[in-house]
Amino acid sequence: MTHPPKLTDRAALTRNRARATRQGLELFLHEECATEVEERLSEVNKRFTAPAVVTGFPGPWTKILPTARVIEDADTLALEPGAYDLIVHGLALHWANDPVGQLVQCRRALKPDGLFLCAMFGGQTLAELRACLAEAESRLTGGLSPRVLPMGEIRDLGGLLQRAGFALPVADAAKKTVTYATAFHLIADLRAMGEANALHSRSRRATPRALFPEAARIYAESYPAPDGRVAATFELIFLTGWAPDEHQQKPLRPGSAAQRLADALGATETPLDPRKD
Repeated sequence: MTHPPKLTDRAALTRNRARATRQGLELFLHEECATEVEERLSEVNKRFTAPAVVTGFPGPWTKILPTARVIEDADTLALEPGAYDLIVHGLALHWANDPVGQLVQCRRALKPDGLFLCAMFGGQTLAELRACLAEAESRLTGGLSPRVLPMGEIRDLGGLLQRAGFALPVADAAKKTVTYATAFHLIADLRAMGEANALHSRSRRATPRALFPEAARIYAESYPAPDGRVAATFELIFLTGWAPDEHQQKPLRPGSAAQRLADALGATETPLDPRKD
């Protein structure tokens, strides 16, 4: 049997997260996503008594769900079948080698009419850094190495909910622009988030000394922000689905979450069409 190539080097991801924890975490995006999830839960006419959180950084998530069982986002999740009425996947699914498998495991771990909520990075995340690193490396070496994690687009990610067997699937997204003094400050923040390069296919050779200075120069020219800073895009995608039940309720008041995101962050909600693959 042929296995698909691995996206993530889990050992490298674990090292990156441990280094971030030792040197000082920067989890403002986790905190923002956790706040959004908390608001969404407040819109659900249901009390959850058996929650779980799948994440690499529990802190921001256990603040909103202090009784939740914390599960490491490993390839195989330590979730018991049918044991939970709420599972939150906290800003980690973009590192999964098998995203559909992760979703299926979560659905099987939910009780009937249990709720699944996922926050993750989407395909527009770090588009500027990706472009500048590619241009700099191409100029310096004539080739390219994988340096920024490829991330899914909202329509594709929403379709995964259907493939995993969730009922009432909804996907919505918001783009957040963060400014930094330089591209080096952005890279430092990514390391402090535990989001440094952990791609399985990354180059193991020494990085050319001129690569990052050249990328920073291109970044400053191509993506300027006010006051001499540079802009970085983070696309936050939220996936919502329910474990099937014959007496299914809707997870959110129609349109409420998307309107809130739209007002705050310029979000667009994409309800999934069951007629499409």
